[in-house]
Order: sequence, then C-alpha cells, then structure tokens
Amino acid sequence: MSGVKVLVVDDEAVIRQGVCRVLEGRGYQAEASESGYEAIERLQKVPFSIVITDLKMPGMDGIEVLKAIKILQPEVPVIIITGYSTVDTAVDAMKNGAFDYISKPFTPKQIIEMVEKALEQRQVQMQKTHPVVGPGHNGFEVFVGESPAMQRVYTRIRQVAPTDSTVLITGRSGTGKELVARAIHKNSLRCNKPFVAVDCTSLVENLLESELFGHVKGSFTGAVQTKMGLFKVADGGTLFLDEISNISMATQGKLLRVLQEFKITPIGGTKPIPIDIRLITATNRDLSELVKEGRFRQDLFFRLNIIPVNLPSLTEREGDLPLFVDHFLKKFSDEIGKEIHGISPAAMSILERHPFSGNVRELENIIERAVVLTRNQLIQPEDLEIQPADDEAPEIIAEAVPQSVADLKEIKRQVRERAVGPVERAFLIQALERNNWVVTKAARGVGMLRPNFQAMLKKHGISVKNHSEY
Repeated sequence: MSGVKVLVVDDEAVIRQGVCRVLEGRGYQAEASESGYEAIERLQKVPFSIVITDLKMPGMDGIEVLKAIKILQPEVPVIIITGYSTVDTAVDAMKNGAFDYISKPFTPKQIIEMVEKALEQRQVQMQKTHPVVGPGHNGFEVFVGESPAMQRVYTRIRQVAPTDSTVLITGRSGTGKELVARAIHKNSLRCNKPFVAVDCTSLVENLLESELFGHVKGSFTGAVQTKMGLFKVADGGTLFLDEISNISMATQGKLLRVLQEFKITPIGGTKPIPIDIRLITATNRDLSELVKEGRFRQDLFFRLNIIPVNLPSLTEREGDLPLFVDHFLKKFSDEIGKEIHGISPAAMSILERHPFSGNVRELENIIERAVVLTRNQLIQPEDLEIQPADDEAPEIIAEAVPQSVADLKEIKRQVRERAVGPVERAFLIQALERNNWVVTKAARGVGMLRPNFQAMLKKHGISVKNHSEY
C-alpha cells in the first residue's frame, strides 16, 4: 500500500482528516485538500492513484473536480462523497466518469472497501491502456500510443499471446513490428524461453539457410565446425523472421516443410532434428500480391497468415504524435544529459503536418537530432531540420479533384482545418498558460464552455498533465 497515494477533497476539516486517518491506518499515503481549486493545483503536480471528493463544496463542486481529473489524470478513479444521496446526483456523477459514490454518514469499513474496489478497476484499466510490454534497455518498455488504431493492435496481441498460433505482422517500415513480436513473446507461456530475431534481408540465401537450419562440419567451404541453427537456438521459445518476403523460393520450400513437420535438417546433415518453437514473421510488403506475381508460395502464405496483425502508420494513429514526442524528448534528454522542457507550438505544428514516410522511426530520429543540436530548452522549428509542409493544401486539392458540390465542401474543410490547426493549438496553450493550466478558468477566460474547450484540447493532443513540456 505504500505506493498508493489517495487525495481527499472536502471543505469540512473533520471529514477530510477522518478519511485520511482511516486510509493511513491501512497503509495508504493520504493527502488532503480543502477545496476543488486546491485539489486541481495539486493534481497538476503530483500523480495520485485515487481521488475521494465531496460533492457539495463552495466554489468548485465535486462534479467539476471530477471533470477536471478526467483531463489531468484520466486513469484515476474518483469516488464521490455526498450527503445528498439522490438518484439525480448519483447518475450525474457516474455519467461524468465517477467510479462510485458513498453517502454520508459512512463507516471506515465502507471507505476501505470502496478504495480497494477502485484500485482493482484502475489496475484492469491500466492493463487495457498499456496491455503489453516487451524487453527494453531497462528490462521493460511500455507501448506508446492510445489511439483507436493501436487499441485494436493491443486487443489482438492480448488475444494471440497465450496461444502458439503463427502470427504474421504487417505494416510499413518503422511502425514497430519487432516490438509487437517481442510483446507477443513476453506475454506468452514461452516468455521464459529464448526470443530469437532474424533479419531475412541481411544475409544471402546460402548463409540465411545456414543461420536458420544450421550446418555440419565440412558441408561447404568455410564450414570448419558444426553450427546449431537459430531454429534450434529458439527451441522452446519464439523465432521472429523479419522481412519474410525477401527469402528465396527455395528457402520458402524448406521453411514450409519445417512448419509442417516441426523438424529441421542442418545443411549437410541427414538426420532431422525435432524443434519446439512459436513462429512470428513480419513484412512491409503485401504477401498476397507477391503470391499473385508468383514470387511467394501460396501454401507458405496460408501457413504464415494464421493470425494477421496489421500495424497502422504514424499518420493513422490519431492523437499519438504528441505522446511519441513527449516520450522521445524525455528519452534523449535523459540519455544526452540535456534539460529540455518540451517543444514549441510552432515546432509541433510542423510535426503534425509532416508526412512521416519513415513512421515512428523517422520521428525518433528527428527528435534525437533536435535534442542533440538545440541550444534551447524548448525545441524550436529550426531544431527539427525539416521543412514545413507549406504546399500541403495544393496537394490535397490535386489528389482529390471535386466531383460534386459536396466534394468541394469537403476539400475546403480539409484546407481550412490544416490552415487553422496551428493557430488553434497556440490559442489553447496560451489560454491555459494565462490561467495556470486550470481548464475551467482557461475556458471561462476565452468565453468557451468547458466541454467545448476540452474537446479542442483532445483534438490537438494537448495534455494538461504534462503542461511543463509545452
């Protein structure tokens, strides 16, 4: 319990102090705020596991606190305390994302039970948001991205990981195919066995076969000793064949036999060796098209394509770009030892319009270069060393010649959206900065309803929780 921090918000000192004592008695770390405004300021600086807030408070009530929390720390369960236990207040709280509510007067036991249930829900929710992990330089690396496109990938990984089914991962270069393969292995029953990755483009045909199947001493010039193949090295674990489309037809035939018999015969050998592996392959090409062209065996394609996992390109991952920028800024700032506070709105606008043909890998390289070269504490457009997409609007028009009035309206909308987007983003950030990053005050200050202001924040991927990086 020592790592679980609970924020208690109530304008009545007796209640907030009493709840804190009950929580601390069970080993939780409890902090108290006497108003909604004070709580929101605290939440902007400190992460909490749970928030317990009174419903009726002067100034900023519990519903407003709840709505603010869902922007600042959306994964945090919120428990509402109310002395006005009516169906309307309960429904209102639940509609706005409250975990549950508890009526006054309540017992210490009721509070503890409610907190324990909320913690269980938080754990389940976090597993859904970041469902899988794979090996990284610190032991584990969490996937970056919460877009609907990536949520579908996470779901597929959760479904397939516990099985031994063969998986084919497709997607453009730089989308993270090996990371997905490692995640499947890490969350499988084979996780304590080897994960062996092979780049099928890095070796010529005869050397690739030797790497995969092994060879016996003297089987060819240079075979000065018997070598165990990677199929056998991965025995009991997972073998990942990256860019499987590049293997020759001859090697495809041998791979098909291995998948049929789960036995390998080393080059120059005569005795088949049984293997126990889970095979995952990946490619940035359309294997079905290669089958039609006669460049890939149809029977092997069917063997490999049992469970397909398609990775979206970076431009298809709506809302994930700011998360990646934050992630890479922190990563390279820590590695290089520079104090980088974030990225300017103008620089972010350039990234938002960049096509990213190299996907996540290209973005990672751009951010690393910017962190290395910048003399600023905030990444500026010139640090990115990429050209703004000033001619993007003409490209939209050229690619989609209107066939009707409806088409013309849609093109106008796209052009207007691209032009106004950077201005909207700067407008939002400045409004938040003027109001100490309190959403309610910022919305009120610019004459907007809070839900509309929140929707614009979400549209531009602006995180109030990480506001120090803007």
